Amino acid sequence: AQIGDWLATHPPFPKAVLVSHAVRARQTWDIAWETMKDRVAAPKVEVLPELYGADPAQILESIRTATAPADPKQLLLVGHNPGMHEAALMLIGGGDPAGAKALAHNLPTSGLAIFDFDVKDWGDVAYRRGKLVLFVSPKLLRSG
Repeated sequence: AQIGDWLATHPPFPKAVLVSHAVRARQTWDIAWETMKDRVAAPKVEVLPELYGADPAQILESIRTATAPADPKQLLLVGHNPGMHEAALMLIGGGDPAGAKALAHNLPTSGLAIFDFDVKDWGDVAYRRGKLVLFVSPKLLRSG
């Protein structure tokens, strides 16, 4: 709920959300969406079984293929560690050094790594091509 509230007050909001089919992942998205729904436009949500237990290669493939043909400008993934943490680390090609250092330690439950990719479409997303804009987690929000 805390990350959902943060997302709703820090545009731009994702236009599409890819969610693992696992109960916990769907519940996480539902809780976050409940705090946001009165403040932001509803994104296209797709539940993807392949995100459950996915390794970084599968996560990257999901980013590249599950977005077509909608090609949203902002995309949110709700998945699982260790794959999500490993994928986030592998996507970093620059950006926020303090965020990268914090992310290197852990991508906790409801942690949010925000990347910017200088690509024309999601099919061009690749490892080391993402600019880490911000890393935020419930713990970091509580500590200010």
